[in-house]
Amino acid sequence: MQETITIKNRWSGEAIFESTKTTWKEAVEEAVENCADLRDANLYDANLSGADLRGADLRYADLSGSDLNEADLRYANLSGANLRGANLHGADLYKSRLYETRLYGADLSGANLSETNLKNVKFYGRGGTTKIEKNQVEEFFKALGIEVVS
Repeated sequence: MQETITIKNRWSGEAIFESTKTTWKEAVEEAVENCADLRDANLYDANLSGADLRGADLRYADLSGSDLNEADLRYANLSGANLRGANLHGADLYKSRLYETRLYGADLSGANLSETNLKNVKFYGRGGTTKIEKNQVEEFFKALGIEVVS
């Protein structure tokens, strides 16, 4: 009997997508390839390192603790998603939507945030423990892929 990976709705527990792939990365990539609606998906702590998730609809998905290192999330809709503590190191988020996404403690080092919608994103951390000088603000935004215009 072939094992399946079932991607479930984080609230109801109902199946959103079933796959015969052997890893979460492959199963989620297959779901995206098949244009599956992954809104509200429970992908907590999933290993999606290097996954091709271009254009994925992951609105309100729980991706907290997930490994999205070097993942391709270009044009993905992550609005309202929970990415608390997620590893997004080197992820490509070009033109993705992060409207009201929770990024508490997420690792965004080396991530491409060019032209990403960051409206109402929640970056809350430990609150005030890291200080930067005023002359470092522009470089900080640049590291986040944000261009400051006058």
